[in-house]
Amino acid sequence: MSQLVTLKKPADCAASNAVCTASIRAIQDIMDVLGGKWKISIVTCVCFQPRRFSELLKLVDGISGKVLSRELKDLEMNKIISRTVKDTQPVTVEYALTEYGATFKDLIQIMAEWGVKHRKAIIGK
Repeated sequence: MSQLVTLKKPADCAASNAVCTASIRAIQDIMDVLGGKWKISIVTCVCFQPRRFSELLKLVDGISGKVLSRELKDLEMNKIISRTVKDTQPVTVEYALTEYGATFKDLIQIMAEWGVKHRKAIIGK
């Protein structure tokens, strides 16, 4: 299966088309899970440490509580983050990357590095 998502040039055109199609399908799967305006920002925030809802609301600039709640539920459904209710007074809820979700860390790091380079190339900051 790993040959289907390799970006190395296949020997012939038919193989190239198959690799392209499989790669597009794989990217679409990622975009279904992490697409939209907020999900990558949310996942990035919990990459560093578990976060409470109120922390995420402050860190993800511009997101509303309703949208954050919906996005967290979607990420939890896709097994990217976990929701843990702590038995404290008052009750504390924390969101963290799952073991499966932690597989995104390298991808997020690469995206962040590219974003810094892109910002410098386009606007010089």
